[in-house]
Amino acid sequence: MLADEAAAIGMFGDKRALWVEPAGDEIVAAVEALLELSVAESPAIAIAGALRKSSALVKLAEAHAACLSHVSYELGEREATSLVQELARGEGLRLAEGVAGRLAGAAGNERGVIAQELAKIALYVDASADSPALVDAQVLDDIGAGSEGDSTRLGDLALSGDVDALTRELDASAGDAVPISVLRSLQRRIMMLAPIRAKVDRGQRPHDAVTSSGNAVFFKDKDLVARLVSLWDSVALERVLQRSGELERRLMRSDSPPEIEALEEELVAIARTARRR
Repeated sequence: MLADEAAAIGMFGDKRALWVEPAGDEIVAAVEALLELSVAESPAIAIAGALRKSSALVKLAEAHAACLSHVSYELGEREATSLVQELARGEGLRLAEGVAGRLAGAAGNERGVIAQELAKIALYVDASADSPALVDAQVLDDIGAGSEGDSTRLGDLALSGDVDALTRELDASAGDAVPISVLRSLQRRIMMLAPIRAKVDRGQRPHDAVTSSGNAVFFKDKDLVARLVSLWDSVALERVLQRSGELERRLMRSDSPPEIEALEEELVAIARTARRR
């Protein structure tokens, strides 16, 4: 299917790319078929998790002239804080103590989200490289940037099917939530749930599957996770992951829909689906 799609000519002539996510060694045969094509109309992009150097997919990508293998390391707290400071200088912003860490944490250490938040702040304080401005905690509070809201909680409420609690939480946040951070927290939760649900599919009871996952599940979350893997089967989890990824990419385009409204609509849809399960 991957090779067929790469070789296909679009009906309307638009350029496109094929996006495979999540990806791992299970797509090696598909990639091999793709690389056997004499001509491909569309490039393929595979986003994987942490792969070892011994991974068959990594070896295939590194050995073939038509492939590019790129490793993107997750930023730690210190690196993310330094990144915020660097990007802030480019926007003409001088950050008071503690502001960089607050922005990095609220953005989930994601460079794109950090850049968007800093651009918003620079516009608010009328800053530029030629006319720097100081940003303190009060500025963040005034415009809702760097909110410390619990992004994971919003996703968990949606997956739990608690529409009323989710609605109250969204109302209470008053638009402070960073949509990309919430979506990525939701995606991380689903990626954690997926292998546990696979154990349930193989016959384990939910609580036993959670227990056998060891440190992958925070001890305070074990009951919640057991309830979620009881609610959501593997196919449904994959569907939610796909939809959240599509929404994330839409929100990062210049013609994106209103971010908060789109996020709220998606979370409520997930919660209503969970409630019916």
